[in-house]
Amino acid sequence: MELKFYPYNLELKNTFTISHGSRDVQPTLIVSLSDRGFTGYGEATATSYYGVSIEKMQADILKIEDLIAKNILLDPEELWNLTYPHLKENPFALCALDIAMHDLHGKRNRQPLYKLWGLTLDNIPLTNYTIGIDSVEKMIQKIKEFPWPLYKIKLGTKDDVAIIRELRKHTNSIFRVDANAAWEVNQAIENAKALKELNVEFLEQPLKANDWEGMERLYKESVLPLIADESCIEESDVEKCAGYFHGINIKLTKCGGLTPGKRMILKGKSLGLKVMLGCMTESTVGISAIAQLLPLLDYVDMDGGLLIKNDIADGVKVYDEKVHFPNRNGTGVELYEK
Repeated sequence: MELKFYPYNLELKNTFTISHGSRDVQPTLIVSLSDRGFTGYGEATATSYYGVSIEKMQADILKIEDLIAKNILLDPEELWNLTYPHLKENPFALCALDIAMHDLHGKRNRQPLYKLWGLTLDNIPLTNYTIGIDSVEKMIQKIKEFPWPLYKIKLGTKDDVAIIRELRKHTNSIFRVDANAAWEVNQAIENAKALKELNVEFLEQPLKANDWEGMERLYKESVLPLIADESCIEESDVEKCAGYFHGINIKLTKCGGLTPGKRMILKGKSLGLKVMLGCMTESTVGISAIAQLLPLLDYVDMDGGLLIKNDIADGVKVYDEKVHFPNRNGTGVELYEK
């Protein structure tokens, strides 16, 4: 078994702003696992908001390199169970390792990962395209530069409804609104009424992640469906969200990879929740992993490859309003350069 790391700086096409802050470059780490002539690739982005750095991810994975090598022939879920106790405080590193192991597993078994899971691509959702917080003029410009049937609009300003009203003048596409926990409950109730009239499909994480009292009231009074993001990080959060949200948005990096992500999807569905998978502006490596779960999803936010200028890999791509899978095994990923 050979373990390698490839750190990259992904350059964003536009400054990306949400209520937490802005960025022009997204650092990311590719983890490579090679064994018996096959190589699997996984990815996790670094983020100061969650205290995750490239160096820390590498260091934590290197501490268990021997454990990985000794168990490299196990199924990914079994390896995840062995590595979780060592990486549970760093789910981003766990995610990158788990995706690499799943990609390697698919390549060893000479099948795309979704086929190994018994899934088909007959009915899969289309990703939204994200418009970050900016001046209204620049947000309109971004929409015009990238015509798309489905946009996620990042909000969290004093003029959120006015922003959507202006954007609506320039496109008939469906809007999804992500407030990134920036609203108060009364504000969210009133905003929902106005936004429903502007063809907004749902509200993502309108209140602070721990405002369960506010969410209980909002769940009863909102005229739009509510999707949890920051309130649904790990597996134990899924059940908490039932009765407070209508759906959940799962991030593989936050929960620790495909292994727990798939379990969260199935748990959410069993509770009657709509299920979405989101990204953290990953390259095609991370996006290709998300794509393997598309047949299980109601919604998806996998536009990372569309938002960056210097994608680092070939794999599952999104263009012409469709998701295109390569004729390759595993997650379908190959790095352009190493």
